[in-house]
Amino acid sequence: MQLGGHGVISVTANVAARDMAQMCKLAAEGHFAEARVINQRLMPLHNKLFVEPNPIPVKWACKELGLVATDTLRLPMTPITDSGRETVRAAA
Repeated sequence: MQLGGHGVISVTANVAARDMAQMCKLAAEGHFAEARVINQRLMPLHNKLFVEPNPIPVKWACKELGLVATDTLRLPMTPITDSGRETVRAAA
């Protein structure tokens, strides 16, 4: 947003909505240093949500957080792997 964007399309916002909303609000108000602090704190989560093809990890994380009833995916997507689960879990 500092470069002229008006918002974000965010996978992370599915599991960290408040933080992402605050980051965007700060950036929209021109408080880029404060927004950057939030982004840096979220960076491990941003990265780990792409340990497997999107939306596999975020769907699983939403299920774990109780935000959705199931992490069932339609083909060609497959369930998250055990190592993928551990990677996403480590970002918490």
